[in-house]
Amino acid sequence: MIKPIVAGQFYASGKEALIKQVEECFSSKLGAGKPAKKAGKSVFGVIAPHAGYPYSGYGASFAYKKIAESKKPKRFVILAPDHNGVCYNMTTSFEDWETPLGIVKADRDFISKLISKCPFLKQGAIHEHAVEVQLPFLRYIYPDARIVPIVIPSPANCKELGKAIASISKDTIVIASSDFTHYGAYYGFMPFTAENAKEGMKKLDLNAIKFIEQLDSERFYKYVEKTGATICGQYAIMAAIEAVKAMGAKKAALLKYYTSGDVSKDYNSAVGYAAVEFV
Repeated sequence: MIKPIVAGQFYASGKEALIKQVEECFSSKLGAGKPAKKAGKSVFGVIAPHAGYPYSGYGASFAYKKIAESKKPKRFVILAPDHNGVCYNMTTSFEDWETPLGIVKADRDFISKLISKCPFLKQGAIHEHAVEVQLPFLRYIYPDARIVPIVIPSPANCKELGKAIASISKDTIVIASSDFTHYGAYYGFMPFTAENAKEGMKKLDLNAIKFIEQLDSERFYKYVEKTGATICGQYAIMAAIEAVKAMGAKKAALLKYYTSGDVSKDYNSAVGYAAVEFV
């Protein structure tokens, strides 16, 4: 069983408090609004941010509203970056995850099939907050949701992984867990002044998102490499693009973009958040 590592920090650690927090992310002026009861057009995947809910939870609500209104899949593949620097290969886990809202089970059968198709995908321990912060939203919507968590530390084999995910089953929704540009001295990224950070971050991120909307993982990667944009989940996004294309997605669409500075009113150190759907 994988225990939560950021409960009480990134999100509330108590069940009732967490339910209230998730619901406020949807209902806030910055949020997406309460999901409709009737299922709408299905999505193949989303990009959702993974910071503390008081900052990124509003953006996440846009991604999870689309998931809630989509046809329920058999599983959710969560693609995440390696913030801890401990995964030298793409890594997955058969372990279930504990959350304040209950246990989220791993889809072990799917994981076994994926490992057999992908010799570069290793089984190991995962303690990654980019996976963890997605789970309360997911369990709030679907209490019986099953997941396939994958940590992706490099651009190697992203295309192969994406195609393998789609080849096993298209009855899957892919969640790419990623924040966008991290600006400020703390992140070692200051291509513009703090006074220009709001517009500078937006321009940098929206130009990256243009390639995501075109489902062009290679041009997205080259853009990030060229600009140095500090998009922590860039490899997760690359793999997600390849997976949803193989499942039949034709485009992506930006649902919401803002920065932590828009919440805190401090742009000296800020992070961009985007919610994107693949349809």
